Parts: sequence; C-alpha cells; structure tokens
Amino acid sequence: MALSSLPTMFCGVLGLVLLCLVWWLLELLWWKPRRLEQLLRAQGLTGTSYQFLTGDLKDENLLKKEAMSRPLPLRCHDIAPRILPFHYKNVKAHGKTCLSWSGPIPTVAVCDPGLVKEMLSDKLGYFGKPQFPAVAEMLSNGLAQYEGDKWVQHRRIINPAFSLQEMKQTLPAFSACCEEMVSRWTECLCSKGTCEVDVWPELKKLTGDAISRTAFSSSYLQGRRVFELLTEQTKRLVSTFWTILVPGYLYLPTKNNRRMHQIKKEIESILRGIIGKRVQEMEDGISTKQDILGLMLESNMRNVDEKGQLIPVMTIEEIIEHCKLFYFAGSDTTSILLTWTMVLLSMHLEWQVSARKEVLGLFGKNKPKYEDLSQLKTVTMILHEVLRLYPPATLFKRKTYKEADIGGVRYPSGVIVDIPILLIHHDPDVWGSDVHEFRPERFAEGIAKASKFQGAFIPFSSGPRICIGQNFAMLEAKIALCTILQHFEFELAPTYTHAPNLVITMEPMHGAPINLRAI
Repeated sequence: MALSSLPTMFCGVLGLVLLCLVWWLLELLWWKPRRLEQLLRAQGLTGTSYQFLTGDLKDENLLKKEAMSRPLPLRCHDIAPRILPFHYKNVKAHGKTCLSWSGPIPTVAVCDPGLVKEMLSDKLGYFGKPQFPAVAEMLSNGLAQYEGDKWVQHRRIINPAFSLQEMKQTLPAFSACCEEMVSRWTECLCSKGTCEVDVWPELKKLTGDAISRTAFSSSYLQGRRVFELLTEQTKRLVSTFWTILVPGYLYLPTKNNRRMHQIKKEIESILRGIIGKRVQEMEDGISTKQDILGLMLESNMRNVDEKGQLIPVMTIEEIIEHCKLFYFAGSDTTSILLTWTMVLLSMHLEWQVSARKEVLGLFGKNKPKYEDLSQLKTVTMILHEVLRLYPPATLFKRKTYKEADIGGVRYPSGVIVDIPILLIHHDPDVWGSDVHEFRPERFAEGIAKASKFQGAFIPFSSGPRICIGQNFAMLEAKIALCTILQHFEFELAPTYTHAPNLVITMEPMHGAPINLRAI
C-alpha cells in the first residue's frame, strides 16, 4: 500500500466516524423523541411539544424564576403555583395525565390517585426509579437508588432497625435532644419573657442531633460532624444542579467540585471508622449496641453460607451509603415537617391552643411515654394536615423499564413518569373545595376517610418502596412538638415572610422567625 494513500484512508475513516456520531446524536436528540411523541399523542395524551435538545427546561426555569420573585400572603396555603409552577400550568392546560419534556426524554405527569396507586404498587415490575449519578456520587448511593433483587435484599436487612418496637428504644435519645433545644430557647428568653427565634436552623440541629444519637450512640459527636458535612454537600450540589447534567462535569477541577470531593472523602472516612470499630466489637463478641447501626450490622450477619458460617450480605461501602441516606432523609424530612408545623400553628392559633390542651392533659409537663403517643388525636391530625399542605418531597419520579399499560395508555420503555404529590394533595376534586385551607379535622376519622379517594395522601410514597423511615419521622415529630407545646406559646414574628421554596425538599426561603413565650 502506497504511503500517499494513508492520509486519504485516515480522512475516510474519520469522516465515517463523524457521520456515525452525527447520526447517533440525531437519533437520540430528534428522531427518537419525535417518534415517542407521536406514539403517545396517538393514544390521546396532550401536553407540550418537543423542543430540540432542551425540551421544557427553559420554560420551567422562567416560570420558576417568576414564581419565586414575590412571597405569598400570610395564611395562604395555595402553594402549588409557586413550588411546581410548570407542572401546575401543564396540568391545568392539558389534564391530570399530560406530556412534557426533560430534555429529549418524554415525561408524563400523572395526578390521578388511582393511577398513582397502581404505579407505586407496581406488581408487574414495569417501573423503576430514574438514576441520578451526581446525587449517588456526592450524597448517597443507598437504598433509594437500588433496584430489583439488590433492593429487596437490602430492604429486608435494614427493616428490623426501623420496626416500631425498635423505634420505642429511641425515645430517650429523642427526648434528650428536645430538652437541649428547650434549654437553649429558655436561655434566649432571659428576663424579657419573649424572644424571636428562627426555628428552621434550630429544628435542623435538633433532627441532626437526634439521628446522630439514634444511629451511632456513643459516636454521637462524630455523627454530628457527618450531618454538618452532608448539609454543606447538599447546598453545593443544588447550586450546580443544571451543570451536573453534563456528563463528567463533577470531575472537572473547579473549586466547588474539589470541595465536594473533599467532603465526600471526609464523610466516608468518619463512617468507615465508626462502622469498622463496631464490626471489630462484634467479632470480639462484644454485645451490639441497640442503635440503628448496631441493628443493621446485626441483621446483616444473619445470613448463613453452605458451610453454616455467618456471612455479611452488605459490604462496608454499602453500609456507609445507607448511613448517609439515613442522615439526609431522616433529618431533613422531620425538620421540615416540624418547621411548617410551627409556622402553621402560629398562623392558626386556635389549633395551637387545642393541641397544647391535649398534650398537657395527657402528659402534663412530663416526658411523653411511647405507649401514650397513640392517644394524640389532635396532634396527629395536625401533623397529617401539614404533610398534606406542605409535603417535604413534592414530586416522585419513576421510569418505565419495559412497556407498561397504565390507565389505557401504553408507555414504551424509557419514559419518565412524574408523580406531583403536591398537586394531588392540593386537588379540590380529591379533597373538596376547602383544599387550600388548614383543616386538620379532615383527618379526624383517619387517613383513609380524609379524602374522596384512597391513596391520595402519599407524603412518604406508598407501595413496596414506601419510605422506610416514616415511623421514625412521625415519632420524632410527635415527641418534638409535644415538648415544644409543653414549654412555649408561639406566634409568627413580624420579620416572617411566607415564601416556601423547593430546594431538594420544601424549605422556608427566608427562614421561620417565630416569637416564643414561656408558659
């Protein structure tokens, strides 16, 4: 072969590679989305039209920016247009099952409680959770990210640590954390008898301390450091939300990326040390501590191989990821629930008075006992109504991993399904014309009779993948609220601005300043 022909051959091969690349990109970014759009529209679905590459991201950002530009009036609980403005607008225009676009991926919002219940039960295995590599990399690649047999196996191992009986053992730790918070607030009152406290960071500290103690017992201070680092990591990850969608972005040597990798290494180093020490104690025959970590490690060692020897199913790395998830989900959910509960009880003082009367009638100024918590009817109704109006998680996502027939529509593999919890919780067809009013009495006969459709109340999801920590969160919320009501009356401070804000969960954008008064 003549040497002079090599450049020609090289150019030919390069041209062929580029042609294949262009063809692949056109298939991914134009032809495939257009085919899927035609398929879904042919079955009666309506919604937005596909826009090349970006889909509806530009419109979502504009609507979000506009919604966030001004606060809501006090006592206004019609928050869906502010928190999920794009979904709200799309559902209003196109119905409770409608089409939109996450870049080139078709996304179907489903707001019908019956269809949602069917999808979340997923008895035929049509749906899975979409994977978010950046979240898994920097926050947690634990139970929430797993699928299939691995999820089943790990859920079975972790379940014992979150049983009602084991939750009873966490009560002293919860109470101790609440007493420390009450002491801080009492000192703040000083001789004035009243003071202003931003309860949002205070309640985050409370739940962070609680999960540290209940998960790691004697390693509580190390656990608190993990919580602080995860809080910083979450803020940094959210600040780069759109850029992390670019493949490989997290590995660019930016200042923020370097710090996130440092945080990740420090968290894993702390947890590896705590877990390694516990494993060694177990191997040495030292009794397992009855905290979440101890129970999880004990359950992990109940598997026997063919020789009759105990073997762990989860690796140390997997246990580390589960611990990170417990921190993030366990502390964030409860602190947000408590924050909005205090805000709403400050807006609706008649319910605060009613709840305090119930708590003082049952417990006086004594610590609540686990056995008596089931008698908290008013407090439970209030917490449920807060979870309905201000659910910490406002939207669940699922993905079809094989062709699925839901509600008479055949969804091909690869479609994202959005379940806007907030829109379902604020739907007047489901809850009545008073849907945007704070009316805890709607839960007087329990969750099942609170709405017109069973399965419409899903703050912790439902079906097999219902939140494993829901009992933990509700127990902690009841203990904390009872303790606060026993010691303080509270109302909104003049500096309070009603501006719910969706970050990962729904937070008060400008904090939650509240005036406390000792009783």
